[in-house]
Amino acid sequence: MSAAMQNGGSRAEARLLSAILVVAICLTLAPVLRLFVEGVTDQGGPGVTLVREVLSQPSTLSALKHSLVTAGLGTVVSLVLGSAFAFLVALTDLRAKAALVFCLMIPMMIPPQITALSWTQIMGPSSVLLKTLGIAPPLGSPQPLYSPEGIILLLGIQHMSIIFLTLRAGLRSIPQDVVEAARISGAKGLRTWWQVVLPLTLPSLAAGTAITFVTALGNFGIPAMLGIPAGYATLPTLVYQKLAGMGTTVLAEVSVLAMLIGAVAVAGILVQRFFQGRQKLHLVGSTSQPLALPLGAARLPVEIALWAVVCAILVLPMFGLLATSMVPAYGVPLRPDTVTLASWHEVLFRQPVTARAFGNSFGLAAGASLALMVICLPLAWLMERRKTRLARLFDSLLDLPYALPGVVLSIAMILLLIKLPFTDATLYGTIWIIFLAYLARFFAVMFRPIQASLKQLDPAMDEAAQSVGASLYRRLRDVILPLSAPAAAAGAILVFLTAFNELTVSALLWSSGTETLGVVIFNLDDSGETGMASALAMTIVFVVMALMALIQLLSRRFPKGVVPWQT
Repeated sequence: MSAAMQNGGSRAEARLLSAILVVAICLTLAPVLRLFVEGVTDQGGPGVTLVREVLSQPSTLSALKHSLVTAGLGTVVSLVLGSAFAFLVALTDLRAKAALVFCLMIPMMIPPQITALSWTQIMGPSSVLLKTLGIAPPLGSPQPLYSPEGIILLLGIQHMSIIFLTLRAGLRSIPQDVVEAARISGAKGLRTWWQVVLPLTLPSLAAGTAITFVTALGNFGIPAMLGIPAGYATLPTLVYQKLAGMGTTVLAEVSVLAMLIGAVAVAGILVQRFFQGRQKLHLVGSTSQPLALPLGAARLPVEIALWAVVCAILVLPMFGLLATSMVPAYGVPLRPDTVTLASWHEVLFRQPVTARAFGNSFGLAAGASLALMVICLPLAWLMERRKTRLARLFDSLLDLPYALPGVVLSIAMILLLIKLPFTDATLYGTIWIIFLAYLARFFAVMFRPIQASLKQLDPAMDEAAQSVGASLYRRLRDVILPLSAPAAAAGAILVFLTAFNELTVSALLWSSGTETLGVVIFNLDDSGETGMASALAMTIVFVVMALMALIQLLSRRFPKGVVPWQT
């Protein structure tokens, strides 16, 4: 290959990398920078006074304390549940592991507002399920979930899948030879687990714990649906309530609150990165034969216990939600003479907002998945080939929009797009601001799997294509795209399933005509239409489970790594 051709190819790569980097930075980092500017300045100059005033308010201090308590203790619940399942699924000879893993992923894919709604339907004096069974508390009794304990429990259940996935990945990297060597040395039973397995998986466990804490800190759906009725505000719900009030200084005030949430979240993500950096096990030998410790006579009782937990955290709440959607009014027992599909008919066929929300959610989720794939594939490849200073800086800050709670990112998008530069136009109140917020929010979800897969590729294949005169775009299409397609598909599946049910970002950005499914459910429940909210929630659960089942059925035709919940 001639030097002129090589130089021409390098210039084309540099130009394309610069162009895509500018787009990526505008999407992901520009909103965060705008938020910071708003938080430290106001119309009269430095905003130190405003920052001090907002941070010293009793409501701010109370919400910060509530956020730390609920996120921290919720993470403990996730840690207990997720690690127990991970150790048993990854290390033992349990049967039907694939079905168990599939069921454990469903709570992660169901939006938090549906989780909160389903659990409120099986507890309290108006529970249709408890009334049907004749064990409902007397009328006037408090709803036990409208409390800090209720928020902690559901945050723990909602995010246990994060602990499960990260720990399971670490456990599966431990070869059988390590345990065999420990046994030869005299270690048996729990001693093997305590002295060999647990130390090797502590980095994975710590990293998963940090991610879970950050995710729980930014959760809006559960604290909003359980905390607002109880007058228990966390930082995300305090921001939502202040923004709903809309005063003259509200954007500056919520920017300060958003920076406070962001500071705590960034501290959590730094902890996660620290432990990820220590996650090198330096094991000798192949991991093709993972651990498979026999449970012996304890296998059946353990399987019964695990499936009982799955039923308690998944099947029972969903059944309560279904029962509520099939009675004429909330609190009426479910009997043959009270069964009705009126709520389903009303919300699915007579309420125009439902069809509009389905269209918006599907379009936003599919559009975000496709757009991010188009941006992230060439960007990850070019950043791997050309490690410029700007590319390294972007790579170090890329996780920030995902680490920040969704309500913080929403405020950042409002500040950035409420008035477009050099014009009087605005994207606030349009569906495009939600779409751009989704791109910023889920950029790292798409980018990181693609980046990891490209790091494992042999650069000789691309160099061979370049040596025979293949253009930059030809190499992207014929070499890079096929090799990185499984990782891109896995990222696209995660982005779609997460964005389809998203509430935390869109809760502050929606307007009439741009409602998403999460917003409609939240508004229906907030207005007292519990039956219709339950019917729509069950519809979404059925849609999500159907999509996951379809992906599972087609998984045999996909390359390894496409389905996120499979190994």
